[in-house]
Amino acid sequence: MIHMKNVCKTYENGAVALDHVSIDIAKGEFVFLVGASGAGKSTFIKMLLREVLPSEGVLQINGHDVVHMPHGEVPYLRRGLGVIFQDYRLLPDKTVFENIAFAMQVIEAPRRLLQRSVNAVLDVVGLRDKYKCFPNQLSGGEQQRVAIARAIVNDPAIVIADEPTGNLDPETSWGIMDIFKRINTAGTTIVMATHDKTIVDTMKKRVIAIEDGRIVRDEARGVYGYEN
Repeated sequence: MIHMKNVCKTYENGAVALDHVSIDIAKGEFVFLVGASGAGKSTFIKMLLREVLPSEGVLQINGHDVVHMPHGEVPYLRRGLGVIFQDYRLLPDKTVFENIAFAMQVIEAPRRLLQRSVNAVLDVVGLRDKYKCFPNQLSGGEQQRVAIARAIVNDPAIVIADEPTGNLDPETSWGIMDIFKRINTAGTTIVMATHDKTIVDTMKKRVIAIEDGRIVRDEARGVYGYEN
């Protein structure tokens, strides 16, 4: 699913964000990406989304050569990715249903499929009764559930989550993680950057630790290993 070999990223100011990173993430894995602030996690995530390109090295996602692919193929790469952020990034003037449907409208999905798919993911995240609400009528946890529903409505092969529980209280965070676990159990690959030590230590999933742009630890049933 994800193949990196000797990937480096040096920004124009000379800052080295990633330094010869080599990693393989297989279909159906659940991977936590951990490390102190500034370690290189954000650059790692942005590369998966092709917002940042490597300075050197090989990066392949879902069979796409991310480094050398023509610009016109980028939307097809991103259609196979579901993305979730810490700050939800919902459209404030659209309802819950409309926010989720927007992801399908972008790829011009048939209306009948759109209706069926949006209702299905609303059930997955437990928000079927909130479909007419606007984001400002929802709690933070509910907004994040909408963001998850929007990310998975097109049935992506990989879900990339960047600090998805960072703004949530512990109880709400666990509710969100239960959704991620169900998505993963259904076969979706999940890569999640997080600072939440309790979640990482409890779930015992694969942990990739980054420090100063290098992978310093890669454990199948790992722990966080850093002080918050």
